[in-house]
This record gives sequence, structure tokens and C-alpha cells, in this order.
Amino acid sequence: MKLWLPKSHAFMATPLAFRSIRRACFASSGLKWEGGVSMVQGASRGIGLEFVKQLLEKNDKGHVIATCRNPNGATGLVDLKNKFAERLNIMPIDLTIESTIEASAKFIREKYGSLNLLINASGILSIPNVLLPETTLSKVERSSLMLAYEVNAVGPILAIKHMWPLLKAGGGFGTERDVAVVANLSARVGSIGDNHLGGWHSYRSSKAALNQCMISSTKFPWHAFLDLWLQFILFNCSLIISTSNEMLHYCMVSPFRS
Repeated sequence: MKLWLPKSHAFMATPLAFRSIRRACFASSGLKWEGGVSMVQGASRGIGLEFVKQLLEKNDKGHVIATCRNPNGATGLVDLKNKFAERLNIMPIDLTIESTIEASAKFIREKYGSLNLLINASGILSIPNVLLPETTLSKVERSSLMLAYEVNAVGPILAIKHMWPLLKAGGGFGTERDVAVVANLSARVGSIGDNHLGGWHSYRSSKAALNQCMISSTKFPWHAFLDLWLQFILFNCSLIISTSNEMLHYCMVSPFRS
């Protein structure tokens, strides 16, 4: 499943990924997705914001928790909040501060008691004057490596850790396939076998770490201990710079699932 698109097009690849999540939740594509609680981590813009929009529009009885580091500056989320005031909650999460993840889990537990879907959509490649894609080993800095790992790998794993009891309580969406779903936004450049160009040490290695953790989770039978069948989905997205310096996103759904 592949799609090319410019960044400015509100990530039209998201509906494609969204349908894959929907299929993971239900045994039959004909079932109507109703109710439930979904969380999108990293929802201020781009793919994360579009996931929030899709979830609200295609499930008119479902509730969505959208998280980002600075909710006050997330104008796209504010617009959706004005439109879906009763079904959208916006929470602050800084993936470098675990207590903010715990606070969101506490909010969901107290307000809803469970969670049916978790989408980890956050990620960083570059921050002006802070983090730049490395072209040589000599340009690698410890601070850049640690920041990339915290946001791209450690943060999503901690989000799963703290939301796990809620996913166990939520299971599926009230259908015959009672399945909770965790979806993570990865990157094709995180593939070790597909690394033919080198560079981007921080980004590549942090996404590879996320991929490895997810594959490990598909191999270990967590559901045997938790009485829960958990579906993992990994979205691989590559960043391609065109001749006009317009950033394009290539998204495909990974074939490996638990």
C-alpha cells in the first residue's frame, strides 16, 4: 500500500493507514466503527492531526484524546476542538518527561476507564539550531542522539507502557473481534537492510530502535498473561527531498503484526 504526496496536502496517506487500523480492529470490513476511546500521541500537525480528524469524522460516537507538547500552539487541534467539543480532549505530553505521559493515562482512566486504540505519531528528524540530520560520523553529537531516541523510540514505548492497563480494559470496539490496537509511526530509513546511503545517524538508529521494540512485542505472547489480544501495526514512512526542496512522504503499512 503506497502513496506519494506533498507535505502541504494534509497527509492524504493517512486515510490509507486509517483503513488498515480499522481492519485491525474488526474481523469484517462491513462492521460500523462506533464508540470507543482512541488516543493519538503527537497530534499537533501532520499525520497525527489528520488521524484525529479521521477518527472524529468516521466514528461519530467515539471519543479521541489528542496529545502534543504545546496544546496552546496547536491551532489545528483547537479548530477540531471547536467542532467536536464533546468528543475531543487535548492533553499535554512531552515525551522527554515521563510524568506527562502518566498524567494523560490517569486522565483517561478517571474519565473513560479504558482505551481501545493508541496511535504513536510523534517523531523528529530536525530542529533548527538543535538537531540536524548528520551527514558524517564526525557531526554526531550526544545531545542529538539522546533527543532523537527520547522522542522517536523511548517516548512511544513509555506511552504503550502506561496505556497498557487501559488497553487491556478497553479491548476492541464491542465487536466479535475484541482487539485493542497499537499503531506506531516508524520510518523506512530505520531499516538496517535498506540503509544504502548512510548518514542521519540519530534518526535512523532511533527509528530502528522503535522497530525492534515493536517486533519484540509481536514475538512475546503478552496476551497470554494479560487476557488481551493486542494488535501491533507499524507504519513505515520515508522522507524524500525533491528538487524543489519540497518534502514528500511515502507511507506504507508494514506486513508484520501480532
